[in-house]
Amino acid sequence: MAEILAYVFMTAGVAFIFIAALGVLRLPDLFMRMHANTKSATIGVGLIMLGAAIYFGEITITTRAMAVVIFLLITAPISSHLLARSAYFSGIPLWDQTLSDDLRGHYDMKAHTLKSETSDENGDQRELE
Repeated sequence: MAEILAYVFMTAGVAFIFIAALGVLRLPDLFMRMHANTKSATIGVGLIMLGAAIYFGEITITTRAMAVVIFLLITAPISSHLLARSAYFSGIPLWDQTLSDDLRGHYDMKAHTLKSETSDENGDQRELE
């Protein structure tokens, strides 16, 4: 029974990684590709590691598998965010059908500071620096 459960988790992991690969191939711009790759591949590797931990059933392998999953959950979103931020500020174009660009006009390229808007007591929008 444990082997079947392990195979199910590993197959689901492979499916998520396949979806990530399709996203990298089919999505129109860098930012969408990075999103698909980060989310789906992290879930896929996590499921494969869970399947390996169940299949082998040893504490040392389970500990290593969980360490891999924790490492991926910590590093993948951070590295993806930093790469996307670098790409955005380097001028990599967004897809021409992108509906909104929330950073446009809010980032000072020279000082590298982000300006945000907040509401005052009257509900009026004002910029913070």
